[in-house]
Amino acid sequence: MTYHETVIIRAMNRSRFTVQQGQAVILAETADDRPLKEPLRDREGKIALSGLSLSELKQFMKSLGEPAFRADQIHSWIYAKWVKSFDEMTNLSADLRNKLNEVACLSALEIATLKVSRDGTRKYLFRLPDGKLVESVLMCFQDRDTLSACVSSQVGCAVGCTFCATGYLGFMRNLSAQEIVDQVLSIQRESGKRVANLVYMGQGEPLLNTEHVIDSIDTMIHSVGIGGRHITVSTSGIIPGIEQLRDENLPVTLALSLHAPDKQTREEVVPITRKYPIPELIKSLKQYVEKTKRRVTIEYVLLKDVTDSEEQARQLADLVRDLHCNINLIPYNPTFAEDGAALYDRPSRDAQVRFKRLAEGSGKTVTIRLERGTDIEAACGQLHNAYKE
Repeated sequence: MTYHETVIIRAMNRSRFTVQQGQAVILAETADDRPLKEPLRDREGKIALSGLSLSELKQFMKSLGEPAFRADQIHSWIYAKWVKSFDEMTNLSADLRNKLNEVACLSALEIATLKVSRDGTRKYLFRLPDGKLVESVLMCFQDRDTLSACVSSQVGCAVGCTFCATGYLGFMRNLSAQEIVDQVLSIQRESGKRVANLVYMGQGEPLLNTEHVIDSIDTMIHSVGIGGRHITVSTSGIIPGIEQLRDENLPVTLALSLHAPDKQTREEVVPITRKYPIPELIKSLKQYVEKTKRRVTIEYVLLKDVTDSEEQARQLADLVRDLHCNINLIPYNPTFAEDGAALYDRPSRDAQVRFKRLAEGSGKTVTIRLERGTDIEAACGQLHNAYKE
């Protein structure tokens, strides 16, 4: 099945809306009678329109007794113009704007806090309608015109990578596709800047929330306007999720958080390895490449005296030699235990460069990631929902 065919089938299974006594609700029917996906609502019970597809917006406008072209107009205001209120939608009648204000809202996400790094990185702490918190990051680079956003796919995380602050929160729940998409829209509305690149590398394991992540990617591509080749989905190595993403044949990049090339160290740093061993994981990646014809990215965190030895660099090179991939080295970003002690140490710059040179023995392109937002705990592994009233 092609990517476009899966998009059509998924669109047929979207929810339908109606209005009863002034309240927007959902009709209990789908094309294949699967459970409906409840649209996101704010704390007042109003349906959030940010994150809905065009077809969903058309169903919603139909439920209000409005023609389909009104959905196209609203879709443009939300996704192309990033408006902050229905009152800014000047080609809608006053009556329709009033009706929308009664039963709907633009976004159900609230910015609890916003921190700005000295390098321009912006970290958003979003409060969800149920009161839970989740973080997203907007990254700016001096040598690039484009902006990159890092979004979360879960509240907390169940994987428990030992260097990652999110893992210490534990797992609370999955985010819906709307909640994922609206992180980007909320960032654009607040910053006034367009997100051109997107990474699913925030809080949570995306491939333990695969259905909602895939649905959100559809909306990112077709509504938000981010090209599939500018979207990266990261995983700690959830093989069933990799297989599902492979079969969707989405035009996105898959990144594996490998972090160690040997069984013992990876089981220590990434405990999910016990369930999905390295040989099976590499086999799954090769099948992904064969099916999608897409190069994967190997993410590797450098922890001093844990994952940064010369022998491990050589093992990494051997492990991926026959895999169509790039290697991205991530110098450890500080995370702290409850007593304030750093969980690990960062290797010296010389050690990082030495590891890079040895890993290049694989014949792959190897880069050392440029850190962003470390001073506001917005870098890789640092997201942990810190919040003070």
